Amino acid sequence: MSSTGKFQEMEKFLKSVDEISELLMNLNSSDAEIRQKAMMQAESHTAASEEPCRTKVNSTAINTRSSLQLSTTLQNKSPEGFMRMLERDAEDRRQRRTAREQKALAFKEKGNEAYAQEDYDSAVKYYSHGLAELRDVQQLYTNRAQAYFKLRKYREVIIDCEWALKCNERCTKAYLHMGRAYLELKEYNESRRCFEKILEIEPRRKEMVTEYLTQVDLTQERETQEINARQELDSGEGQGTAVPQWLQMLSRPGQTPLSFHGGLQILSEAVADCTGRTLFRLHNGFSIISKNDTVRSCLLQKTKDQISQELCVSVLKLWRIACNKNDENQRMLLEIPLTREAVDGLVASQHVATRTQCLLLLHMITQTTRGRSLVIKNLNVHMLVRNLMVCISEQQQNMAADILKNLAAENKFCCQLRDVPKDVIKEPLTAILRKITKSNCHVIAPVISIIGRLAEDDIIRHNLANDSECWTSLAIAVTQCRADEFKHILYCILGLMVDLSTVTSPVLQEHAVSVCHCCQDLPKDTDGGVITRAAGVLSNVLPQSPQAVQHVVQQGVVRTMCWLLKGQGQPATKYAIKTLTVCTAASQSAREELVKSDKKLSVLRHLLGSASDDEVVTGNAALCLTHCLQLDGVACRLLDTDVVLLLLRHAAGNAKKTGVQRNAAIALGALCRSEPRHVDKLRELHGFEVLHSCMKLIPST
Repeated sequence: MSSTGKFQEMEKFLKSVDEISELLMNLNSSDAEIRQKAMMQAESHTAASEEPCRTKVNSTAINTRSSLQLSTTLQNKSPEGFMRMLERDAEDRRQRRTAREQKALAFKEKGNEAYAQEDYDSAVKYYSHGLAELRDVQQLYTNRAQAYFKLRKYREVIIDCEWALKCNERCTKAYLHMGRAYLELKEYNESRRCFEKILEIEPRRKEMVTEYLTQVDLTQERETQEINARQELDSGEGQGTAVPQWLQMLSRPGQTPLSFHGGLQILSEAVADCTGRTLFRLHNGFSIISKNDTVRSCLLQKTKDQISQELCVSVLKLWRIACNKNDENQRMLLEIPLTREAVDGLVASQHVATRTQCLLLLHMITQTTRGRSLVIKNLNVHMLVRNLMVCISEQQQNMAADILKNLAAENKFCCQLRDVPKDVIKEPLTAILRKITKSNCHVIAPVISIIGRLAEDDIIRHNLANDSECWTSLAIAVTQCRADEFKHILYCILGLMVDLSTVTSPVLQEHAVSVCHCCQDLPKDTDGGVITRAAGVLSNVLPQSPQAVQHVVQQGVVRTMCWLLKGQGQPATKYAIKTLTVCTAASQSAREELVKSDKKLSVLRHLLGSASDDEVVTGNAALCLTHCLQLDGVACRLLDTDVVLLLLRHAAGNAKKTGVQRNAAIALGALCRSEPRHVDKLRELHGFEVLHSCMKLIPST
């Protein structure tokens, strides 16, 4: 019997089981009419079951004996006996299935062991034995499909995956294996359909599905290129048709470096179009070039005479032209061992033309997601980054910064840089930060932005935040970049400092005073971006260091923050009020300075009365007010203001903003304790009920 026929029989059997289950339920019904109807259906079922049951799927069909017993029971009109008989039969079938499940599981484990040992034929055999026991086990089908894939039996893969989907229509593993099998069979539309189905079932697998869909597109594009190239070669038209002849010439032994160099230059012109690049790949161009001893010697920088350097430049130029807009050529190039060994070092070559050609090659490849993935997968990322950073710091190469920027867009790149030696990132970075000049300022901002992108990774950010030299260099760089001509660099440096200062770090605590000192005057700058980021640094660093708080208070940070807060719609408001709150919490002088400059605390009341939904702003404004109420006479000055109403609104506000509610309630309590006359206003506004409801939010002391 065919696989389809067997599956149809299984479905028919399962449908019969459902009908019998429903019949049992109706025979037990309290409704006499339903019971009578069920008895009639049972008699009809018995009449249809006089012949032995033919169902063989899983060997779990109701056997002939059970059918005859069922018929006898129905003829005797005994529903209770009928139910007991079916229950016994069901239990019998359950026990038999359990035994078969155990056998099938044992075969599956043996199949898994064989697969792990790369004995795929045996794996298929064991999975098949398991399916002989039970035909409806999804894992056996998908496991056998995976083994078939290793054996390149792609049609068998598809058949097994279809059976797995009949067992579980949401089996993403089946769609994955089937999509890969269709791809190998060059049935691209079917392959895409399978991968897209995975995304439909599990949207969180978008990254994986995107990679497979990209692979389908690239494979189809490669096939199209090769078909077109062969057709053009057969016709003898186009400059690309000369590629096979030149490669044959270059494969001859005994050529001098000079003649080989000339052949490469001519070949570079021949591979300038799509046909030429495809024919270069089809006729083993990468292998022919990389296996030449002279080429290997110059690419590995073992020979550095003028001819060798020129040959090296020619090879890099040829590779770049051959890989331009050709993903398959890029893959082949980067998978060559010689490429992996040579490229990283050539980035830092002392020969300017060689270094430039190598950078041009990497820059071209890293323009696309696919190219970046190939670089990250095949090259030594640590060495590459180290040499690119050195290139930037010593040679001021814009292209090196662009390559790093391209690579930093990939999460896999960041992951590979989590645990790197200091000389890969930290030492080159600090060297760049300490030598900011007019001649190199054009590459500093991109480099800082790249480091900022890397610092989005928690581990990299933690490593940088715990590096003493890094903080010293950042403080020096801020001091160097106060001039207008370096303002764009200052903006990037402050952004990096904001990100790093979110990490609570003993190293940052040691440098807190110097970091705050270099930033404390910047909130007075005319550039809004610089103002906001400088305030952000202060708001993150000050909570980590009481010494830094005392230092900035003495330097007038309270007046500066008040000035910022008076600006309508100032983006730095969140950072300014947080800084002010930290200072007033730790310093009596800060509280006195704030009240002296704003006797009725109009700045804080304005923040409490604004329509802002920012919990940081309103919560810190209430907390800062509480700090100021510790001073004598402050509560009295607020008698004729709207402070009680403002605080009460926040205490009775959105239940989700528990921090704001708590701080507002604490401020109200402090206000009433300091000046009992505020109690009258609170009573007038029916505020005691609100305060009582907020008590659960206030921790006991």
